[in-house]
Amino acid sequence: MLIVEDELYLAEAIRDGLRLDAIAADIAGHGDAALELLGVNTYDIAVLDRDIPGPSGDEIATHIVESGSGMPILMLTAADRLDDKASGFGLGADDYLTKPFDLRELVLRLRALDRRRAHARPPVRELAGLRVDPFRREVHRDGRYVALTRKQFAVLEVLVAAEGGVVSAEDLLERAWDEHADPLTNAVRITVSSLRKRLGEPWLIATVPGVGYRIDA
Repeated sequence: MLIVEDELYLAEAIRDGLRLDAIAADIAGHGDAALELLGVNTYDIAVLDRDIPGPSGDEIATHIVESGSGMPILMLTAADRLDDKASGFGLGADDYLTKPFDLRELVLRLRALDRRRAHARPPVRELAGLRVDPFRREVHRDGRYVALTRKQFAVLEVLVAAEGGVVSAEDLLERAWDEHADPLTNAVRITVSSLRKRLGEPWLIATVPGVGYRIDA
């Protein structure tokens, strides 16, 4: 999980205590570090202090919610008024624990969040040797991990969900890009081409001339 806390001694104490319960954690001491870690790693839960340097804990929470990752957020903060809690939950927090706190209570709350998160995970899809995990945003081909960009992953998700059916370029543009995408763009063709190369030979993505693309199962 990710611990966003600017008091280093406290952050390290939490991390070391979580390790005793077999929970691994990274520490971010300010908002910019948190955003950087969120951009390169996949976390199960984020533990946020609200009052941190740089982008605030509230801004980090908003970023997580808007990313659509579904990552649970526990706010761990000295802001203990009812209005503070109400605003925290309003931002998308799943739980709220005020300082000072008991580490054992934090662990119990994190375990509960993780159980709820597990029930909400989207299903892992498997097709033609591909294993696509939408929750962890991981792809394996015949047991080999394949690193993809976010756009490549989004395109692959749509193609695998079609289970070998043909998906038009228009559908891919609508489902893997945002509403502002130019319908005349060649972004779909370029992304499919790069995705095909990332997955390796023999090629898995077939082009159906004049129609679209499909996974060659």
